[in-house]
Amino acid sequence: MTRNSAISPENTVSAGPQAEIVDFLNNPETYGSGDVVERIETHAAYVFLVGPDAFKIKRAVRYDYLDYSTLSRRYHALQRELELNSPAAPSIYRDVVAITREADGRLAFDGRGDAVEWVLRMNHFRAEDELVNVAERGDLDIPLATALGRSIALYHAMAEPRPGKPGSILIRQILDELGREFSGLTDVFASDDIRTFMDRARDRLAQTRGLLDARTIAGHVRRCHGDLHLRNIVLIDGDPVPFDALEFDEELGTCDILYDLAFLLMDLHHRKLDDAANAAFNAYLQAKTDDAQLAGLAALPLFLGVRAAISAMVAAQTARARGGDPDADAEGRRYLAEACAALAPAAPALVAIGGLSGTGKTTLATSLAPRLGPVPGAVHLRSDTLRKRMLGVSAETRLPDSAYSSEMSAKVYARLEEQTSAVLNAGHAVIVDAVYLAPAERHAIAARARALGVPFCGLWLEAPRDVLVSRVEARRGDASDADARVVAMQVGRSTGDVDWTRVDASGRAETTREMALSALEPLTGPDAGSG
Repeated sequence: MTRNSAISPENTVSAGPQAEIVDFLNNPETYGSGDVVERIETHAAYVFLVGPDAFKIKRAVRYDYLDYSTLSRRYHALQRELELNSPAAPSIYRDVVAITREADGRLAFDGRGDAVEWVLRMNHFRAEDELVNVAERGDLDIPLATALGRSIALYHAMAEPRPGKPGSILIRQILDELGREFSGLTDVFASDDIRTFMDRARDRLAQTRGLLDARTIAGHVRRCHGDLHLRNIVLIDGDPVPFDALEFDEELGTCDILYDLAFLLMDLHHRKLDDAANAAFNAYLQAKTDDAQLAGLAALPLFLGVRAAISAMVAAQTARARGGDPDADAEGRRYLAEACAALAPAAPALVAIGGLSGTGKTTLATSLAPRLGPVPGAVHLRSDTLRKRMLGVSAETRLPDSAYSSEMSAKVYARLEEQTSAVLNAGHAVIVDAVYLAPAERHAIAARARALGVPFCGLWLEAPRDVLVSRVEARRGDASDADARVVAMQVGRSTGDVDWTRVDASGRAETTREMALSALEPLTGPDAGSG
């Protein structure tokens, strides 16, 4: 868990045996290309970047949580790294090769002599394509965040289930270690803050123990990435690709898939990228073919809190290893505050957005979701995408008129209500986006909130017919199949008495959002849902 600890004399095996290897890999003549060699050092590895290639060796180090002190251990660690990462990132990871000692005493790549070190050979990608750098220059937008969520969902779908140890025990062990580590860091963190985190985390664990263990049995505890943050995701041909999965400890790499996702969501929130966090979160949920992750959201506050607390601990330990670093200590305190906030009690809420096709329901829901409920914001349920999932087609596939029969629409609205209940019962906020043309549909979703005892707000968007037609005709690659003909049909139908808050949606999306936020102020204010 403390994998980011800085190197210090007491946990470092002598670098002497590797000094010659480092010089060999740092020498441009080794590669015969004339390219400049760039060397990157981490607490557990050296990476050498040479033109289109990258070469990685494990440091000969031993920590309390990993041991690379022997050649055999370093070889197996590199092989495991290749095995874990190749399926998701085949364009990065290539093979493991030996550095050999030749008869004349010189070192060579994969020569005839004995292996004296092992190297993971990879393709070199540009540093500016790492998502941490994409985010820092302001380019991690909603479409990219959506693609990111889908990428992680696919990654988890390929991950191997590990039903051996119950999920509650995995989290309890982490909390036990955090308790021990924080007890020695009271010079950085206030004792009250440590106590608040530990008490809230243990309370959440007690509340979700049965859920965590059931998710293990159901296959949601898997051999995950384990270190899923922006520094370990890169754009390859424009697509976000996870790499550098945690390879040195199978137990640390085995976790609930939502706990794995939580590291990414926490990292985005910490960087004040809440819109991106919500977009990735919702894209991840929408990519799943079952609703198990909706019920699993009851554990998300615990997962987010633990991930933030680990980051707090690592920041403080890193500062100490450096002999003192006020900035790192301050960063650690910020992480711990975020951990406590994630674990604070929060009440669920339900917002329904209705209106004719073209009024901008989905655009509004997307902009409101990050601002409703705790991190990472509300779950966004959309009738258009749900309908296509129920019919087994992609969101972009155009459906025939028969898919919009009254019988099929009734099934879609019924599933929306079921999913809404699952999210609310998990203690999370939800925004439902559908036309809601019939009074019975509006009454049903409002009744669902009343039955569950949660706050409800219905928003009814309105815009002139010519605006609606212009918008639907301009759509490309959207899940909605509405066109001018559909708008005409909707305009001709009676909506009955609409008792939801009416919002003028004829202007700019930002203006509509501000009017909607005013109506939602009781649900989105600083005290909404806090305990």
